[in-house]
Amino acid sequence: MSMAIYKSGQGYWTRIMSACGFGLLTLLGAVWLYRQIFERGGAGVTVQYIAFGAGLAFALLGGWLVYWYCGIKPRTVDFLVATEGEMKKVNWSTRREIVGSTILVIIFSSVIAAVCALLDVGWAALMTWINVLDAQ
Repeated sequence: MSMAIYKSGQGYWTRIMSACGFGLLTLLGAVWLYRQIFERGGAGVTVQYIAFGAGLAFALLGGWLVYWYCGIKPRTVDFLVATEGEMKKVNWSTRREIVGSTILVIIFSSVIAAVCALLDVGWAALMTWINVLDAQ
């Protein structure tokens, strides 16, 4: 098995961002493992060394898996390269379209919330008037 990067010039940003995300998850997992072992193991230098060693081993194993999946394994790398190729074909909206759509969503959401609130108050008043609900 070769240690060289498979298709090294292709899918650069997709690979980098995927590796950063998976690397962050790996580091957070290593910190979590360290804390779990350290907090449950009690006080002592030996427990601290064991917790650090376990966290470091987890981080190294995770780092190797990230490197293998994002750089060496052909099937995953081909998927990431194809993903970046497809993302370059996407027709991205302009800032003006995004702002206009956002304002429209906020307005319609507010109108729907107001209508629901009015219906709720109206139904509550009706149910209180016909003695289905107790007036409070």
